[in-house]
Amino acid sequence: MKAFAALFADLDGTTKTTAKLAALTRYFQTAPEPDRLWTIALLSGRRPKRSVNATELRTWASEAANLPLWLFEDSYAMVGDLAETIALILPPPATTSAHSLTDTIGTLMSLNGRAPEIRKAAILAYWSELDTDERFLFNKLITGGFRMGVSQGLMTRALATATGQDDSTLAHRLMGDWSPLTTSYAALTGGADETGPNSRPYPFALAAQLEGLPETLGDSTDWRAEWKWDGIRGQLIHRSGVFALWSRGEELVTDRFPEFAPLADFLPQGTVIDGEILAWGQNRPLPFAQLQPRINRKTVPKKLLAEAPARLLAYDLLEENGQDLRALPYDTRRARLSALLGTLPTTLPIALSPTLPFATWDGITATRTTSRAEMAEGLMLKRGTSPYHTGRKRGEWWKWKLDPWSIDAVMIYAQSGHGRRANLFTDFTFAVRDGNDLVPFTKAYSGLTDAEFAEITRWVGKHTLERFGPVRRVTPELVFEIAFEGIQASPRHKSGIALRFPRMARWRRDKGVDEIDTIETLRALLKAASG
Repeated sequence: MKAFAALFADLDGTTKTTAKLAALTRYFQTAPEPDRLWTIALLSGRRPKRSVNATELRTWASEAANLPLWLFEDSYAMVGDLAETIALILPPPATTSAHSLTDTIGTLMSLNGRAPEIRKAAILAYWSELDTDERFLFNKLITGGFRMGVSQGLMTRALATATGQDDSTLAHRLMGDWSPLTTSYAALTGGADETGPNSRPYPFALAAQLEGLPETLGDSTDWRAEWKWDGIRGQLIHRSGVFALWSRGEELVTDRFPEFAPLADFLPQGTVIDGEILAWGQNRPLPFAQLQPRINRKTVPKKLLAEAPARLLAYDLLEENGQDLRALPYDTRRARLSALLGTLPTTLPIALSPTLPFATWDGITATRTTSRAEMAEGLMLKRGTSPYHTGRKRGEWWKWKLDPWSIDAVMIYAQSGHGRRANLFTDFTFAVRDGNDLVPFTKAYSGLTDAEFAEITRWVGKHTLERFGPVRRVTPELVFEIAFEGIQASPRHKSGIALRFPRMARWRRDKGVDEIDTIETLRALLKAASG
């Protein structure tokens, strides 16, 4: 754990990409191979199943620290992070031990399903042998809240530097349903491929946000435009008898969309298609809210299948007859995709996502304004000569989203953040007016500067009306502009409304609580969004 803790300290102590890259490269060159493998797994979201719940951890930690539980809870409320609270309140380690990351994770996995007294003894034994930094990471592994502030792309670059392998090859190897329990570091980074190549997706090509005008991209004839659909990005794979559907989050979702199963009878072997999964009805996309209930289900009931049938709008052809097409120009791949889909029965739940013809930038700018009527978030702009790149590469693909909706609201609750912001209030609940009442309708935690969060934290300390653990009810005075990408009806919320990707666009110091928007404003936006 010491080498892993040192890596975490190096990564947490800098915001410079070059420094993080160097720290990761050193680790991949020097750490034991099993620890390297588990680090790759953790950084790519493959965490061990949780073996101890938060209530048990709080109880055991307060006993080990000889603190009453109420005092532990108050400390937790101030710190804002359970793993950090436990690491700070425990007494110094009685002994030291050179637990490796692999041994530690193995121990945690072995505790699944064991009696509480066995799990407690194992956790206390580790706490007694780890220093504060190691305890913090150990606790994060237990709670599942593990974050190191490193993108998978950066991790892949470091791994490529450390191993001398091509980063695009490594990126492909890291995709899919592999596990440190079933593969080895050598196989993952350069040896025999044991990670399930028949079902593994390619790394997704991502687009950068276009902030300015499209005229900055040069000659419009070099570019192609598509709708930016509001669904789930996915890759459909048919190789060597394996039929699989992967989400961009590297989750196998084949069973959640059984209506795609007939495609296996018609798509040629060696086919990989990139596209958007949408709820579909009356020959057009349905709101994302109708697709959302299907996302986290392992099985989909007939009623939901009928209410929100899925369709794949295909963007790109990545593999044809087993040949990797990603290096070919976008125009070539699209032509082959169109030809392939043209051979399929029209009754299948797949279609080509249309390209939008335009002669000038003014023309496509006008088309963009109709995006919401088409149930789209805006446009995608792709250079006709562009390859299918790995990850986000500026200059070739751009997402040109519509300006977000926004509404002015007042903060009514504040909660402390996590990690480096654990001592600041950063998570807020906002309300709009409903007559003389304030109705909470969303939470947001991003969009402001550290200086603004620090200022708000000082303000919360002076304007707290009630305390509920880490949450403070505050005087309804501070007004913020809340930006969001979508809006939907929600019976689970008191307001009857839920927002998609809410964030604080700015602190409206120029407005008072009497100038905030009303619930009727939100309902009008909901009506507009529903078409």
